Amino acid sequence: MIDISLVALGVSLAPIALVVWIARRWTGKSVEVIYASARMLVQLLAVGFVLVFVLASNNPWIGVGVVVVMIGVSSLIGIRTVTRDRRAAFLRASAGIGLGGGAVLAFVLFAVLRVGDPWYQPRILIPIAGMVFSNAMTAVTLAAERFERELDTGASYEEARAAGWNTALIPQINALLAVGLVSLPGMMTGQILAGVDPLLAVRYQIVVMGMVLQSAAFAVALFLWLAKPKAAPPPP
Repeated sequence: MIDISLVALGVSLAPIALVVWIARRWTGKSVEVIYASARMLVQLLAVGFVLVFVLASNNPWIGVGVVVVMIGVSSLIGIRTVTRDRRAAFLRASAGIGLGGGAVLAFVLFAVLRVGDPWYQPRILIPIAGMVFSNAMTAVTLAAERFERELDTGASYEEARAAGWNTALIPQINALLAVGLVSLPGMMTGQILAGVDPLLAVRYQIVVMGMVLQSAAFAVALFLWLAKPKAAPPPP
């Protein structure tokens, strides 16, 4: 596998300066790009050290704890564009991401990969959970923003729900249409660079692509379903 030195790592991030410049010139704001990039760098370096400990652990509660943290953080980030009743939105996002994404995670682990004893193998559980919940998070963010915007313009719940659903699934549908023709996804590329048989890498990528669509769709469906206004009680 090709090694990436610290110098090469720094070079890979250098073009972000151009992204910052464009954001500054066109929008007058570049703080979000700088903050997100810096946070990404710190978080990944920190998680690298944490994973050395977590992946070597045989304690199931550590893996479960990591998954719970993933759900909480992804739910909080998922509603970052919401402006009305954020507490209720957070609870809906937690339910959508936790239940929708959690069901897909369990399905892939036990029905597809057939993880043996122990079932909580961190080496398998944590990377797959990360892909599931991060994609569900992005889908919920898109759905929440569009759903709220449609309601603000006077749309009915059904109209806002349809718009939120369609918007949320755009990245997933585009990815399904483009994979293999326009892009070689990250997991498949990483496996090929690591020397894995391309045909085996393709099988894993098919599982991942299906998992991404399912987790996003189920999380969004639950989020939007829970956002349905309660029917008014009948008059006495």
